[in-house]
Amino acid sequence: MPTIPFVDAHMHLWKLAAIRYPWLTPPFADDGPNGSVAAIARDFGVADYRAQAERWTLVGAVHVEAGADPAMALNETRWLEAQAERDGLPNGLVAFARLDQPGVEAVLEAQAAHPHVRGIRQILNWHADPRRTYQPLDLTLSPAWAQGFALLRRYRLSFDLQCYPGQMARLAALFARHPDTPVILNHLGMPILSDPEGVAQWRAGLRALAALPQVAIKLSGLGFIDRHWTDALVRPLLAKAIDRFGPDRCLVASDSPTDTLFAPFDRCLTALADATAGFSLDERRAMWAGNADRLYRLGLAGRLHRIVEPGGPSCPTP
Repeated sequence: MPTIPFVDAHMHLWKLAAIRYPWLTPPFADDGPNGSVAAIARDFGVADYRAQAERWTLVGAVHVEAGADPAMALNETRWLEAQAERDGLPNGLVAFARLDQPGVEAVLEAQAAHPHVRGIRQILNWHADPRRTYQPLDLTLSPAWAQGFALLRRYRLSFDLQCYPGQMARLAALFARHPDTPVILNHLGMPILSDPEGVAQWRAGLRALAALPQVAIKLSGLGFIDRHWTDALVRPLLAKAIDRFGPDRCLVASDSPTDTLFAPFDRCLTALADATAGFSLDERRAMWAGNADRLYRLGLAGRLHRIVEPGGPSCPTP
């Protein structure tokens, strides 16, 4: 069997002395959505990432904003542009902007001016349980946030969506009014299995979002579903997501190093390889690389057509 090229659709880098990341700054507690992040609260650069991914046929990667202090969002982008220029990674950037804030258009213009920026993420996860919520308010109810989202098309920016299933129906209604803005749902839609209707709400949310052709989904973030996830737990959820969106709108991603809080890099990727093993070669190539290249406009297509035959680099076969 050939080895399939991998374009990681979601990873992070950080340098703690250069940019402030409140969530990576002590003291650390175990009662938040991620639990204690002390294990990853250290510099994580391109060399560290490549070392984690060495057993996979890595062709490219998309960096998603890593929770920097909002006042340093442009600093983060400039630092990442320097990494890309020096090390060849990341190949695309999803930057940060507060879409609900006055003056956001100037921020979008400044972010879009950077050569590797392809999209924006602002985490929306709100939940009534304070141990679950990432935000003090549900921005999906904010007219100002909706107005900010409408500006993305002007700057040819996609939106990386991190939310909870209970927010998806409202968001789907908004996205339907902006069909030219690509949306990429992060981390499998983050079902909350402990909620009484958690799985049903997640299925309904996926149905609403998948009905919009401009929405895709990342197969990632297994540790956000359950910190002690097992293959038996996540396999049906992965299967449902792929069935709902189809292989042409699914992107495999590591969420490294964040998801290594819950399982090693190789274990996460192997679970995704197993979940996609039954698909055709073309479908797997799309999920593991082609879709990320297309949606984030990375310009890697020429490299993705190369398939390493047996006897090539020692890498697992997705």
